[in-house]
Amino acid sequence: MKFYNKESQEVLNEFKVSMTEGLTDTVVESNRERFGANKLNEEKSDPYWKIYLRSFKEPIVIVLMGAILLSFFSAYYDFQIKGDVKHGTEALYEGTAILILIIINATLSFWQEISAKKSLDALKQLSNRQVALLRNGNWGRYDSVDLVPGDIVKVNVGDFIEADIRWIDTSELQVIESHLTGEADAIQKDSQVLEGEIGVGDQRNMGFSGSTVSNGSGIGIVVATGQKTELGKIAELLQNVESKPSPLQHTVGKLTKSLMLISGLVVVFTLIVGMIQSYQATGALTFSAIGGVLSTSIALAVASIPDALPAVLSIVLTIGASKMAKNKGLIKSLNSVETLGATSYVCSDKTGTLTKNEMTVTQFFANGVAYSVTGKGYSPEGNILSDNPDTNVYQSFMKGAVLCNEAEVKLVDQQYKPFGNPTEVALVVLGEKAGITKKDILEKGSEIYRVLPFTSSRKMMSIIVKEDDQYKLYTKGAPDVLVEKSAYILHGNERVETSLLIKKLEETTLNFAKEALRTLAVAEKVLTKEEATNGTVEELEVGFTVTGIAGIIDPPREEVRESVQQLKEASVKVVMITGDHEATAKAIAYDLTIIDSLDAPSIKGSAIEKMTDEELFEVVKETQVYARVSPEHKQRIVEQLQKHGEIVAMTGDGVNDAPALRAADIGIAMGIAGTEVTKDSADLILLDDKFTTIQKTVESGRTIYANIKNFMRHELTTNVAEVLSLLIGLLFFTKGMGQVPASTPTLTALMILWVNMVSDAVPSFSLGYDVAESDIMSEKPRNPKESVLANYTWSRVLIRGTVMGLMVYAAFILAAKNGMSSNQAQTVAFLTLVYGQLWHVFDARSSKTLFRRNPFQNKPLVAAVLFAGISSYLVTIIPFFNTVMGTAPLSLNVYLLLLVVPAIPTFILSGLKELFGIKIW
Repeated sequence: MKFYNKESQEVLNEFKVSMTEGLTDTVVESNRERFGANKLNEEKSDPYWKIYLRSFKEPIVIVLMGAILLSFFSAYYDFQIKGDVKHGTEALYEGTAILILIIINATLSFWQEISAKKSLDALKQLSNRQVALLRNGNWGRYDSVDLVPGDIVKVNVGDFIEADIRWIDTSELQVIESHLTGEADAIQKDSQVLEGEIGVGDQRNMGFSGSTVSNGSGIGIVVATGQKTELGKIAELLQNVESKPSPLQHTVGKLTKSLMLISGLVVVFTLIVGMIQSYQATGALTFSAIGGVLSTSIALAVASIPDALPAVLSIVLTIGASKMAKNKGLIKSLNSVETLGATSYVCSDKTGTLTKNEMTVTQFFANGVAYSVTGKGYSPEGNILSDNPDTNVYQSFMKGAVLCNEAEVKLVDQQYKPFGNPTEVALVVLGEKAGITKKDILEKGSEIYRVLPFTSSRKMMSIIVKEDDQYKLYTKGAPDVLVEKSAYILHGNERVETSLLIKKLEETTLNFAKEALRTLAVAEKVLTKEEATNGTVEELEVGFTVTGIAGIIDPPREEVRESVQQLKEASVKVVMITGDHEATAKAIAYDLTIIDSLDAPSIKGSAIEKMTDEELFEVVKETQVYARVSPEHKQRIVEQLQKHGEIVAMTGDGVNDAPALRAADIGIAMGIAGTEVTKDSADLILLDDKFTTIQKTVESGRTIYANIKNFMRHELTTNVAEVLSLLIGLLFFTKGMGQVPASTPTLTALMILWVNMVSDAVPSFSLGYDVAESDIMSEKPRNPKESVLANYTWSRVLIRGTVMGLMVYAAFILAAKNGMSSNQAQTVAFLTLVYGQLWHVFDARSSKTLFRRNPFQNKPLVAAVLFAGISSYLVTIIPFFNTVMGTAPLSLNVYLLLLVVPAIPTFILSGLKELFGIKIW
């Protein structure tokens, strides 16, 4: 038997608790051990060591670890067998350097994940509330997490219900359960036993965790906490939805596989060519020759992979996450930063996300006259406008609206605060604007004689007021219901039969709905004392006179309309998914420019229920308004959009949004109004609850992706230059030249590693600080399936990398021809590569040319280029680096040439592109 089927005393007996004493501390501890703390189950988090090691599973990191092993093996061979201490030291330094790089990447990823988790935990602590409990015979305030089944709880207007409760005593208690049902209207609660199997929305003698008390007060006994509550049951839906990798993970994964294949082919090719050359030169294959070839192969393998990719990726994403945090967006994982940049759909709940959840009467029809009302929110400032200036015309309507009402608006800390049902609050504010209040009416001699609370089955509420010796019934409710039960309609201060004016009222109601207004009718009826005292609800709520209809709007958030427009310009569709009426939803969507016409297609939840996934798939891309939907419908909508290849972001604040948030590519929760389960489901938490923050994060995501793409283009251009210069040397430098013996590599392995880790990686880090290019929000969302190197990026990498590689090899040859030593020739090639890429990084900042961007706009990049340029010069003159890296000092004239000449290809290619619009380079 369910608790709503049991008498209240039976429930008290079951938990062995009295209404006068409550639970004792001993029983509380016992119940806590038995039922657990009052909180939802959290997914078991991995220990810190597992989180740290997670980065080592990345494919590109595995390849680099393979290079480390080969380097250490080569060092062992050189030291123990070949006796080549110099080459062995180089191999040892090379492996150690790559290992340090991998550790740096793992540390950055670990730090970001732990920081995000701590931020979220702090947010959860802020949301912890207190409740009034009866324990040890005394009432006191306790943390909600301390609630246990059997506790006696007291709630008042404005309180949150923190556990599932069986009501024992209520006084005009009304509760908003929209987080479970999706309905904004409050539900009247009582303590009467219910018979049979009843759904959550109709369990009037129960209160549910996460609900809000909008009116009255109540005392009840806690019957379920934590995961056992109705809130907890919905949370379990989330366990069946798998997390999806971000678009960046897909694209980088594809690139990694390509680079791994290229690396393998380069190593195999080098081994084959090297062994053939060795055999041709000596007539035999020796271990010494194989060791030398293996060393060259390792250098080429490292050169063909952007070593800094994992670290730079983490740093750029971390920079993006930090920027978003300043804009009130808390990112829970690094990959979520980029996902918004590829977002093509933003699916949003209406109430509380697109709208303020602040009901306001903007129009009403009373006594045959139409009125408009100015002013928004809870302030009583505003005017009632009409062609008819006679205020007596709407007196009856206004009086019924404020008397049949349990809400209040109070001035607290210089702000008007609402207390009660949002719809009733709107009527109270309307009365204030008209100068009519419930308090004034009652102070003039009227008294409330009897209250007939609202029920969802009747769709109305009534109140009987004694005015002098007369009794009058005032009723408010759904217009269609009140009109059907009415006998008259007040028109021109006369009571006209309903049948004569029903079409006028229906037309008025429909027009209000088309303007995104919720409609509410007010009626009145004169009663005898006998009727007022003993009349049943069925007897009283018929035959009355309709005095008017109110049009109530839940105003859109002020910033939403502009945000929607900006997202439209970025080719991102905004979709409204709500539990509200279809006409109201379309009107709000039209007002916010989500749809361009009131004739735009919309789908109701009842229609979705009848659709197969295939049928929903066919219409989902053309529909931007969904009404009367359930959490399961939201999840299906998201999934069908994803089947079209769309990247879907879902916003929401209520628990009913949580499953769809988890199913979406990126879930966005409200940090202030959002429930804990919704925040846990989200990838991004809006700390200011502003929809406009989404537009900023979309722009941030696009900027971050563009910066990552620029980094990859720059990094791979350098890799192409390195590999090409080494391969050309391997294939063609087979005879000595001057002081440089045959088979001398163009660059040493540690020179390549220096380029990859310092002169290439450090400026690349700084690309993460770049601001967006001016037209980034006028572009279409990128195709998540396309390569990160699409749109001529590969051709730019190959062409510029080839030119740079040829220049590096040419510099090496010219140095050898001019009588330089092997170390000096390699140093010339090294600095040609370094300064060539430092000039190229300014071109890599733009998808167009370097002439389109101010080079000093990114100050961290300028500083990084100076650091890389100076430090690379220093390693050629410091003896320690001369020994380890194989560098050698050069003359001043050579240094100056190496600073300027490598810039020529970048300026020529960029200039030709600027002049002739050549896209391939």
